[in-house]
Amino acid sequence: MSLLEVRGLNIAYRRPDGRLGPAVIDAAFSLAEGESLGIVGESGSGKSTLARALLGYCRPGGVITSGEILLEGTDILRLDRAGVHRLRGGRVAFVPQNPLSSLTPHLRVGSQVAEAVQLHRACGAREAREATLELFHAVNLPDPQRLAGRFPHELSGGQRQRVVISAALAGNPRLVVLDEPTTALDKTTETQVLELVQRLRERFKATLVYVSHDLNVISEMCDRVLVMLEGRVVEEGATAQVYGTPACDYTRRLIAAVPRIDRDPGPLAAPSAPEPLLSVAGLGYRYAAGRRWPWTRRAAAERDALSGVSFDIYPGETLGLVGESGSGKSTAAAVIAGLLAPAEGTIRFDGQPLPPLAAGRSAQTRRRIQIIFQDPLSSLNPRHRIDAILARPLALFQGLSGTPARRRSAELLEALQLDPGFLDCYPRQLSGGQQQRVAIARAFAADPDLIICDEITSALDVSVQAQVLALLKGLQERSGTACLFISHDLGVIGQVAGRVVVLRDGTVREAGATQAVFRQPANEYTRLLVHAASRGYARLPLPPGALAPAA
Repeated sequence: MSLLEVRGLNIAYRRPDGRLGPAVIDAAFSLAEGESLGIVGESGSGKSTLARALLGYCRPGGVITSGEILLEGTDILRLDRAGVHRLRGGRVAFVPQNPLSSLTPHLRVGSQVAEAVQLHRACGAREAREATLELFHAVNLPDPQRLAGRFPHELSGGQRQRVVISAALAGNPRLVVLDEPTTALDKTTETQVLELVQRLRERFKATLVYVSHDLNVISEMCDRVLVMLEGRVVEEGATAQVYGTPACDYTRRLIAAVPRIDRDPGPLAAPSAPEPLLSVAGLGYRYAAGRRWPWTRRAAAERDALSGVSFDIYPGETLGLVGESGSGKSTAAAVIAGLLAPAEGTIRFDGQPLPPLAAGRSAQTRRRIQIIFQDPLSSLNPRHRIDAILARPLALFQGLSGTPARRRSAELLEALQLDPGFLDCYPRQLSGGQQQRVAIARAFAADPDLIICDEITSALDVSVQAQVLALLKGLQERSGTACLFISHDLGVIGQVAGRVVVLRDGTVREAGATQAVFRQPANEYTRLLVHAASRGYARLPLPPGALAPAA
């Protein structure tokens, strides 16, 4: 008998006109006890909607119109409110993509997990505290006693995700649903979390449903895979079989879109001038380690976020900057963009010293250096239409307004394969990939000489990511713009950057030609990054002719 069986499941979302738009169409699959199933597909394919339905849940505006979800023979869609509450966290647990969305910021993490233990195990406060420390130990959190007294913001991203996993295990669930739990983590931290999930699966005998746009993760974690497109299941089977001999053309396109360090990147933009456009020498930046209160005499200790960082970027080329979370990548981007003032070192742009903060730079210099952030929705004004968002840099830097500005905005959208009709939309009305393309268009509206891309594809699925990277490369080649591309995904860096700089703890550990560094890393830390990036490749074959040539 199957632990989980889904039959003819249909889910729809109510549109603004009141009609129902299908999100999941006739989904059906079964899952045996102890088995793991991966669900993959593009953004909007319905994979997260299907996964959340396994807890009897739909996002606001969603409705399960028909079908059955049988957990150990019981249709969870027919449970009353009390039955659904007992189901969630008890028999079925959920691990979200963003742990901060499920952790209360003003409560200590130990008390939050203890509350879940008390709820699902019907025990007292003392037993709940002991069980919480046991769970923290099981998920390999350092010094559980001390960490239990911290607040979510005092933990790293990987530690927060482990706290959420421990809370999910509080009720000894039969089924654990994980929705993109490692998307925001760097590859080494992701590897640690994935190994942890595998160990916990064996220890707690849990059945897993794992949602991800990372096919490498699914190949490593899941016995079977289910491929979704526009709400429909288009392919299902054993992971090795589906990846090795995909029957569906869409599955083949997904596999071909996966960025990998052993793939031939093709021709990359070469420097177009002998002298560097940007030259960074001995760059340093320090963060305060603690809060400075007005009534304290002693200054808080500082820690180095960057120390002695040096590199050059030449006109027209792309330089990759890689490293774990906390390595200093985004701090370096903020310093170069003038959002933070360096503590030491020099930055020269086009041969001239660069003022430390953007406020002290000329309008022409600000125009020539643009930055694109990781989350477009947080950097695009939600109250402005796309037309107004693009019009601002055109007016500020190009002196365009009215019809000429709208015409140029439409050209920028078309260059990124977006319908000019999006000019009349708000950012929230666009998908994640479309929002990111608008952010790219805004940066290029200034006609820059250097763009800084800070993790711009980390939250995108592989097919949309491939489209955005291809469009960015094409736009960069036509404009001759140089690029500092920051990412924790070595596969992405391998596809876009001719040279790479590896950061750890704010210092440069290795630098050189990207393919040479990735194939024969000289530094032990780089070798760890390459190993983490290569996990899962054995079960994810490349199409013929796509392998990078031997060094």
